[in-house]
Amino acid sequence: MPGRLAMLGLLAGAAATAGPQLAAEIAQWRRAREAALTADGGWLTVTGRFPLHEGDNRFGRAPSNDIVLPDGPPHAGTLILYDGKVTVRMEGATRAVRPNSSDEIRVGRVCLSVLQSAGVYSVRMKDPESRFRRDFRGIECYPVREEYRVTGRFVAAPRRIADAVCPGYVEFRLLGRELKLYPIQEQPGAKTLVIVFRDLTTGRETYEGGRFLDIELPPDGPAVLDFNVVLDFNKAYNPPCAFTPFVSCPLPPRQNRLPVRIEAGEKKMKR
Repeated sequence: MPGRLAMLGLLAGAAATAGPQLAAEIAQWRRAREAALTADGGWLTVTGRFPLHEGDNRFGRAPSNDIVLPDGPPHAGTLILYDGKVTVRMEGATRAVRPNSSDEIRVGRVCLSVLQSAGVYSVRMKDPESRFRRDFRGIECYPVREEYRVTGRFVAAPRRIADAVCPGYVEFRLLGRELKLYPIQEQPGAKTLVIVFRDLTTGRETYEGGRFLDIELPPDGPAVLDFNVVLDFNKAYNPPCAFTPFVSCPLPPRQNRLPVRIEAGEKKMKR
């Protein structure tokens, strides 16, 4: 183990020679990140989440609806939840709605989608005129630092962490410490793993719910025994719940609580 981690330290040093190239890469990544947040349908447009109860759930602009919308007709339609299936009735037509998909219901300027988690159904509303989108002034970040881009080793060791699939762990050396992080696979067959972590800046300079970091899988996926991965903490980012209170995000598991300060990536949002 010490020999392998020492080799990782050498690999990390080699990765830290990018200089202006790394700064340009991170600048481009941050522009794309903010563009996605502020786009139509981005996280900054999420302005509501409503529970679905068994039976009829009326939606529209009138206060008498189960789901009251900021735009559209007074009574736009009805979402029907029956025996684990969801349908929508609008303008005299009825169709099925697939939860947790890109299947959307448009009412005026707003967009509705159905979510399902652990047998509980809800409706997410996106509004392009969201105050979160209107008031957004960018994301404050730490300066780009070479030492926070390191090469680690992914080791396949499948398990479940907080009801999520964790295909293994990443061991790496950072700030003179030998560390591990456990990523999760959000969707079956996903080519990107997500690390949900906290460090000694969490709740102070950075978001109190922790931050995310993505790592790319090789073509063969996590089934291979182990492989090198790049951990670039300059790309550590805030979860969606940092931008809107109408989104639930996973919290960092105890295994991903780092005993160091990660002074890289996105900082806490200022209200």
